[in-house]
Amino acid sequence: MSDPTPDPTPDQTPAPMTEDQILAFCDGLPGAARSQPFGPGTDVWKVGDKIFALMAPCSGRVSLKCADPGFAEMLISVGRAGKAPYLPRGGWIALETARHDPEEMAHRLRESYDTVRASLPRRVQATLD
Repeated sequence: MSDPTPDPTPDQTPAPMTEDQILAFCDGLPGAARSQPFGPGTDVWKVGDKIFALMAPCSGRVSLKCADPGFAEMLISVGRAGKAPYLPRGGWIALETARHDPEEMAHRLRESYDTVRASLPRRVQATLD
């Protein structure tokens, strides 16, 4: 008699975004510019001269801004994010790239970009598309 327990299904969790995918995603946002203002070793993305994401190669994490600072604090308190080093409290978090699926990572990066972009003067926003 065969075992009635079905074979376990393979893990369907998508692989996390790679550093190269994060680089490409951020580089592809309208008006985004990558630089290393803190010296070699930390990629910084800005829109309209305001930072929306930071990532040190091989660090396994990316720092970004949440639209709602309270939500950022909740993510930190439940262990889904960490405090972003060297950045002010106002909604900045650090995400471990391996712990978040590509859809969530893309959402968080896009939200950070949109949040920072929305804070720019309208005349600056108009030049970014």
